[in-house]
Amino acid sequence: MREPAASSVSPLSADAFRTPYRDPIWDGPTDPVLVPDHLTGDWVLFYTQRRATEAGLTGVEWVHGTAIGVARSSDGGLTWAYQGTLDGLVPPGTELPATLWAPDVVRIGDQWIMYLTVLGGVRTGWTGTASIVQLASRDLVTWEHLGPIDLDSPRVIDAAVAPCGDDRHRLWYKDEARRSNTYSAVTSTPADPTSWVLEGLAIPGRPHEGPKVFNLGGQFWMIVDEWRGQAVYRSEDASGGWTRQENLDGLILTAPETADGGPVAGRHADVVPLDAAADGKERALIIYFTHPHWNGEDIDAMAADPKTHLSHVRAAVLEVHNGDLVCLDA
Repeated sequence: MREPAASSVSPLSADAFRTPYRDPIWDGPTDPVLVPDHLTGDWVLFYTQRRATEAGLTGVEWVHGTAIGVARSSDGGLTWAYQGTLDGLVPPGTELPATLWAPDVVRIGDQWIMYLTVLGGVRTGWTGTASIVQLASRDLVTWEHLGPIDLDSPRVIDAAVAPCGDDRHRLWYKDEARRSNTYSAVTSTPADPTSWVLEGLAIPGRPHEGPKVFNLGGQFWMIVDEWRGQAVYRSEDASGGWTRQENLDGLILTAPETADGGPVAGRHADVVPLDAAADGKERALIIYFTHPHWNGEDIDAMAADPKTHLSHVRAAVLEVHNGDLVCLDA
């Protein structure tokens, strides 16, 4: 889990995103990640800026050619101001227009490291090479390329990086060339993209995406997006041995909203610590996106109605109750 905000940053509110965040350009924010900016005192939201309202696109063009959007909050996440998109993220030699997906932004030492999915070009289907690259920043605005991570696969997306109980960092990601399961790599020097050593399969079974690993209540947890809710796994030290939670089929955020009478699940999420409750209980905020006008699982089967492409960012509070990870208000 990322470090709690320093005193210069307003405490993150348990009511953050009570009014869902909507991207003012294309109305399609997805894959949110949230970090405290100790230089400005703001909370910073990064996300994939899908082109949900752009006309004349076919297939899944609308999820390609995407930039990384940025919004900032000075009141603990209650209100958000759109800041535009990040420049300078596209690696040299990438086919243009580039497709940028699902950043993870982690504080390592005295800098921020971004782990970003990059594809070349705009495509109508799920084709092309996808890789994960690293960038570094001191201010969350200007980013320097560090290089790609070699994960021995032509199609890797959705990076998540966290320190583990064995004093090393791990990278978890979706390998779409290997049954769309979660794989991992490990390093003792996570700012060096050449240092990652592939470990192999971490979460098998049903295809999924968007892993996120964090510590809450003295336990390491991983959530993954099964497109019907977030599946929950636990591990003693996050180095392996992930076991699926049994409560409610191991799922949370199965229906924070409804559309046309059907449940709308919470998708690709981030998790950030909150201040402890009055009783001292640890809490965290899970930040996720939904499609408020569509309740399906398979994005290829979306209705022709353009509003099904729309998405927004929401949040809920997490706690550990009787050994299970639970959402308090979603």
